[in-house]
Amino acid sequence: MGSLFEELQNYHEKNIYPFHMPGHKRNRAAVDFQPDLTEDITEIEGFDYLHSATGILRESQEEAARLYGADETYYSVNGSTGALLAAVSVCVKPGGALLMARNCHQSVYHGVCLRQLDSRYLYPRIAAPYGLSGAVFPEQVEEALAAHKEAQAVLITSPTYDGVVSPVGEVARVAHAHGVPLIVDEAHGAHFPFHKYFPQSALDQGADVAVHSLHKTLPSLTQTALLHVKGKRVDRERLRRFMGMYQTSSPSYLLMGSVDACIRRLRKSGAELFEAYVDRLKRLRRRLSVFSYVGLLGEELVNCGIAWDYDRSKLILALPPGNVSGHGFSRWLWKAHKLQMEMETQWYVLAMTSVADTDEGFERLWRALKDAEDKWRKCGRKLEKKLICQESQTALAYGVQVTAMSRAVDMEKIKIPFLESAGRVAGDFLYLYPPGIPLVVPGERITSEFVEAVQGFWKAGLTVRGFSGGPDREVTVLKQVLGES
Repeated sequence: MGSLFEELQNYHEKNIYPFHMPGHKRNRAAVDFQPDLTEDITEIEGFDYLHSATGILRESQEEAARLYGADETYYSVNGSTGALLAAVSVCVKPGGALLMARNCHQSVYHGVCLRQLDSRYLYPRIAAPYGLSGAVFPEQVEEALAAHKEAQAVLITSPTYDGVVSPVGEVARVAHAHGVPLIVDEAHGAHFPFHKYFPQSALDQGADVAVHSLHKTLPSLTQTALLHVKGKRVDRERLRRFMGMYQTSSPSYLLMGSVDACIRRLRKSGAELFEAYVDRLKRLRRRLSVFSYVGLLGEELVNCGIAWDYDRSKLILALPPGNVSGHGFSRWLWKAHKLQMEMETQWYVLAMTSVADTDEGFERLWRALKDAEDKWRKCGRKLEKKLICQESQTALAYGVQVTAMSRAVDMEKIKIPFLESAGRVAGDFLYLYPPGIPLVVPGERITSEFVEAVQGFWKAGLTVRGFSGGPDREVTVLKQVLGES
């Protein structure tokens, strides 16, 4: 293997089509801003300063706010991670409590740790047999806020990595009735406002703060995101201050130029671009829907009760048990058809599409899946697309919280073999990446069910991050053996 720089230069010659982020899909025709060294500048005269913008950067952020219907919008060159850290920090005072969905991205957990917060969890349902994490519903939020009056904000992820959408409007009404703001991690939904084929955006449904990763589903460079605020429940001055804390003091003008070009292209020709994209996407989904051995999940998510709506840009390709694992299928798509998927699980693979996808790319995916369909028709099992809604605690065996995460991260720790860890309290995060959602967080007791589940992940070829190297796969636990809470 060559150096990183050499590998990046040579990668495009391999003709691998990306069904993964970033949303520009390496399609030069989809990106107006293609920077070189001439645009790599710093805060020189005439180019403003991101953290106290008064000129060209302020105008650019105001343009983004108008496009998305926000009161104010802030650039994040530290991705959605920096924006979520800022949102958590401004909405919850140090030592306070955050009511958060248990399927939030790891950056939210990091915000809890950094600000020494207490976390209170909303547990989304799970769609069996595929392990898909579902939506957060208003009755859950109502019950949780009634039980945890100390919570100062609610934070949910909608859409999820898989495209599951929550009823944000109803959740917002519940949160506001209890006097707390709603933060929505809508990182994967930056494209929602641009066509009615996609779900309604969080801002349009009453979210106080929404975070978008432009690079996930739109033609913008990796690491670019937007934080939007609407209404009067969030202190704007404190938000600006925290956005400065969680981003570099030397923001990249290449990244900011990419954001600006993306926003201006959407305002100028977004309707035309998205009309053509949605037409291509509808045709592809129709062609894939007839397959019996590779199932395209969609309405089933709503019908089984785990989703309020779903993002049709995400292609969840479910697999029949016994034919092949998601890991094996993803590897086959790469080797046999030069298609790179976004994510793989034991039971499905996820293909991400965007406005920058081409007819040729969609045709290649259809041909690959037709090839798989033909192979499995001879000897494979058909797919059963019926989904069963399960409570998440029993489906994913989350750990039981014994001590506050923000306290556990600073307690004395030791490493032990993971297979001997049942009953001990985790001292670090364990998660599958992607999507970067912690399976166990510091302060949670590791259950025997979780140990068994991780062994299943390993058997399926998936990588669980957070372990030390070596044959024993050591895990970090608290040195002190804590009793049951």
